[in-house]
Amino acid sequence: MFKIHTILCPVDFSDASKKAIRYAKEFAGNMGASVYLLNVVEPRPMAVDVSLSYVPFEADMEKAAQEDLDGIVQEFKRVGLKAECGVVIGNPADSILENIEMCNVNLVIMGSHGKKGLSRLIMGSVAETVVRKANCPVLIVKSEEKEFIGDE
Repeated sequence: MFKIHTILCPVDFSDASKKAIRYAKEFAGNMGASVYLLNVVEPRPMAVDVSLSYVPFEADMEKAAQEDLDGIVQEFKRVGLKAECGVVIGNPADSILENIEMCNVNLVIMGSHGKKGLSRLIMGSVAETVVRKANCPVLIVKSEEKEFIGDE
């Protein structure tokens, strides 16, 4: 029998990732698994002047994401689920794959924006990279598809 013990749920606060959070909560509740919510802040391109005297943009983004994730973790805990969260700065796909290994994850539930054509070609697909390279199952949740989780 396949036992889900740790679910990784990457969160970028898009509609698709908010939907993925609902799926992670449902799977965790039914399987007795813990959930690790991860936000990845992409660094600014190096062409930007880094000698500015104010707090770096990445630090602001990291702090805001951590506060938002802390709120989501509290929602999980209020309903008796085990959840933790973290924010890292880096390449999203690489960071997700690293956290699969570090957290001993055996299921990833993540949203996908469903970009097509030139946009997908230029920006790549984080979800596609994770599906190809992850050493565990990956459930992709799209913001526009029909949900199978009810509000009961």
